[in-house]
Amino acid sequence: MSMKVKEVADLVGVSIRTLHHYHEIGLLTPTEITDSGYRLYSEDDLAKLQQILFFKELGFSLKEIKNMMSNPAYDRLEALVLQRKMLEEKRKRFAKMIAAIDKTIQHMKGEIEMTNEERFAGLTFRHDPYEEEARKRWGDESVNQAQAKLAGMSDDELQGLAEKWEMIFRQLAQLRQQSPESPDVQTAIKAWYDFLNENFAQYSLEAFAGLGQLYVDDPRFTQNIDKYGEGLAEFMSKAMKVFAEKNS
Repeated sequence: MSMKVKEVADLVGVSIRTLHHYHEIGLLTPTEITDSGYRLYSEDDLAKLQQILFFKELGFSLKEIKNMMSNPAYDRLEALVLQRKMLEEKRKRFAKMIAAIDKTIQHMKGEIEMTNEERFAGLTFRHDPYEEEARKRWGDESVNQAQAKLAGMSDDELQGLAEKWEMIFRQLAQLRQQSPESPDVQTAIKAWYDFLNENFAQYSLEAFAGLGQLYVDDPRFTQNIDKYGEGLAEFMSKAMKVFAEKNS
């Protein structure tokens, strides 16, 4: 049975505007939109919304959630299992933090002595291993595969790879004032696509476009790429998307 947007908002406890926003960014598209413009959500849509909200509660950005859930390898049941593990981790951490607060209160009242280790129990800034697993499985898998292959290369292989890498990036930097659709740019981007597939993970066209998006989404990528020329990361991202669309 379909539900209107207000019914879903009331059921879940989110605003109508939030659901509209999820639709606008392609995160949650209603199964049906009537001729009158009403959004109608199916049971499947509600199941997707549940996972979106779980991921959001666990600290993932909407962009990360969209990337994960649109990945062909994404498995909803597997995601629920991971989400439960992540929540269990957080529950354990929160329990330790509550205990640390209670001890701190007692310590401040002079009722008990407290060690420095006890004071900071539950406070950790390390990544949740299950969060890392989710990102690896549905988020940055291709990037992680590339990093693993790099780690197994000899010094000579790395040197040769670095020289070819530099050549491709400098060529693209010289072309960045042209249209991303121009033949010269697309030839250079094909060289980058072939370079990645020959030396690292096997990138599908969709994954290649996704990697290009990562160049502008992740400041670390942007900063490193833009060392070759200001705006190069954004330029490459657009050109990679064009390449993927034209060769699909």
